Amino acid sequence: MLRLDKYLADMQVGTRSEVKQMIRKGLVTVDGLIVKKPEEKVDCEKQVVVCSGAIVSYHQYEYYMLNKPAGVVSATEDPRDKTVIDLIEDRRRKDLFPAGRLDKDTEGLLLITNDGALAHDLLSPKKHVDKKYYAKIEGTVTEEDVELFGKGVDIGEKRVTLPAVLTILSSGEESEITLTIREGKFHQVKRMFEAVGKKVTYLKRLSMGSLVLDEKLLPGEYRKLTEQELTQLKQMR
Repeated sequence: MLRLDKYLADMQVGTRSEVKQMIRKGLVTVDGLIVKKPEEKVDCEKQVVVCSGAIVSYHQYEYYMLNKPAGVVSATEDPRDKTVIDLIEDRRRKDLFPAGRLDKDTEGLLLITNDGALAHDLLSPKKHVDKKYYAKIEGTVTEEDVELFGKGVDIGEKRVTLPAVLTILSSGEESEITLTIREGKFHQVKRMFEAVGKKVTYLKRLSMGSLVLDEKLLPGEYRKLTEQELTQLKQMR
């Protein structure tokens, strides 16, 4: 059960004060009856709420898969740059956030949600959720790098990184690789390659746990998670 004014404000019908005015003006009905008390309790799952002639369905949680483009910041708001939340144009909730961060110049998979518990499980160091990246590297990536990454790399912290799976797709002056890590340290992929004298020139996240980036999504595009994707993510708990 939820207060009617909070129900409408959560669904971005207006601010809390704006929806209170709408309710008091008789613009809101619950199950066909006009309700003029903002504090009236509503069953979010069973009752039908209509505001100014339009049905307002309640969504407690929202889950979006975003193919983050370069140049957009992983934040809920920013005074200078466009944020990943700005890209979700048909969002119903106003409390969405990115589950984890990608650097401004990094592309790829990002989960946008308001489910804090699920985000915590995805990001918790104790869960060791696999995160797979594709990258272009300035320099020749070698089998010695593969072996070192598999043991853990010293990136200047108290402990070396957890073992990571480095796969060489092509090797030369510019190498192409995939890398699967089980942590989310600051600039981790870039710092791991810097530790072996190489530089990441392009980085894209391909997956997080069971969630795999939809190849049909162009940079900047997004879609809601499927029921199967959501179920698989929740099974991690």
